Amino acid sequence: MATITQIETQKKNTERCSVYLDGTFYCGLKMEIAVKHHLKAGMEIEKAELDEIQFEEEKTTALDMCMRLIAGSMKTEKQIDEYLDRKGYKGPTCEYVKEKLRYYGLLDDLKYCQAYISSVKGKGRRALMDDLYRRGAKREAIEEALADYTDDEDEAYCVLCRYMRGKEITQESARKGFRYLMTKGFSYETAKACLKRLGEDMAADAGTDVEDNISGPDSDGERNEDN
Repeated sequence: MATITQIETQKKNTERCSVYLDGTFYCGLKMEIAVKHHLKAGMEIEKAELDEIQFEEEKTTALDMCMRLIAGSMKTEKQIDEYLDRKGYKGPTCEYVKEKLRYYGLLDDLKYCQAYISSVKGKGRRALMDDLYRRGAKREAIEEALADYTDDEDEAYCVLCRYMRGKEITQESARKGFRYLMTKGFSYETAKACLKRLGEDMAADAGTDVEDNISGPDSDGERNEDN
């Protein structure tokens, strides 16, 4: 059993206090936590009990921080882990925070993936998958979110048209356009369909047969080159 010999307001943060046991600084606490547990000078207390009080405060503080973080934008579980680690929180505190966030429906990798996919434009399935992996989403959540997803050809075509704007339409520029769509995560089939569509549109506008000129890659060799 130890004795609380002093509780003083911290100079740099008046909402916190320093607790001294047997004349030696032991820990810092929020003032409201000290009041809640009726801590005062002269009080005898087990160090284990004070440790539990301190842990309670740590959990509450960490949860409040993550709630504010998530209020700005959704996060994956891995992003929450990394954030808490940067703030110096470990083990039990991190698990407590994630459990509470899950309970409130604020931490769900599947919902994160679905929201991200619906909000991002101009990227194909592969690029979306890569983005979600980089953000730390769980594999099963990514796979479920993309299970029924197919590249939007109209969207891919808009991306291609923006890339080709101001460029002379040649076989070489068409190949570069094809590769550009691939870097945006669109599938081989989608990229090739967009090139065909571009050729048809150009032919219609020009009144000439230019489709064959920009048909783009059609061999397995080209496919392998971009993989």
